[in-house]
Amino acid sequence: MPEPETATENYLKTIYAHTEWQPDPITPSALAARLGVAPSSVTEMVKKLAAAGYLSHVPYGPLTLTAAGRMRAMGVVRRHRLIETWLVQEMGYGWHEVHDEAEVLEHALSDRLLDAIDARLGRPAQDPHGDPIPAADGTVPVFDAVVLQDARPGHEGTVVRISDRDPSLLESLAAHGIGPGTRVRVEPTDPDAAPGATLIPLPAAIAAPAGVSLTPDATDSIWLTA
Repeated sequence: MPEPETATENYLKTIYAHTEWQPDPITPSALAARLGVAPSSVTEMVKKLAAAGYLSHVPYGPLTLTAAGRMRAMGVVRRHRLIETWLVQEMGYGWHEVHDEAEVLEHALSDRLLDAIDARLGRPAQDPHGDPIPAADGTVPVFDAVVLQDARPGHEGTVVRISDRDPSLLESLAAHGIGPGTRVRVEPTDPDAAPGATLIPLPAAIAAPAGVSLTPDATDSIWLTA
């Protein structure tokens, strides 16, 4: 059972992350599924978070962070993503290996050490997966992007962000040289549609709003199937 402060931070971080790349607020049932806990546990925690001023919530309705809840959540997100970046850039981890390590360390690092890591890394704006890293003052970098599921065949763009939910998928994409900054073109699944191109089939989950996001324009180098 997580410590109360750790549980609070995990809930707020998950609620915050849900709406980073799409507009619909998370529901209690979806939150329970994401955290792997019983719906009754979510119900009790939501009541506590609302009483603490972190959530705006009506029974059975979606969950929305208050200003205080958003700031608390961004602090945890900042820690998590800076730790992931540090592990990749300084400690030799692969981008598919850092999520679970960051889940533990994000609750343990002091603000002083975190700021030292941030400075050492050059104040990065994105983590290894392309997710924006909130600044210490709560500002968040904004990227003009479209999600892969909304990109029609023929769309050209640069990969901005890839969800880190599936480590095996990250490992596979890295093997093909695909990550934030890779220039791509979306193609239909017909191999004859793009002769000479490298076609990378992607599961449906990666094309969802929480999957791959692309900048609106660029030129192609590696081609993805839609």
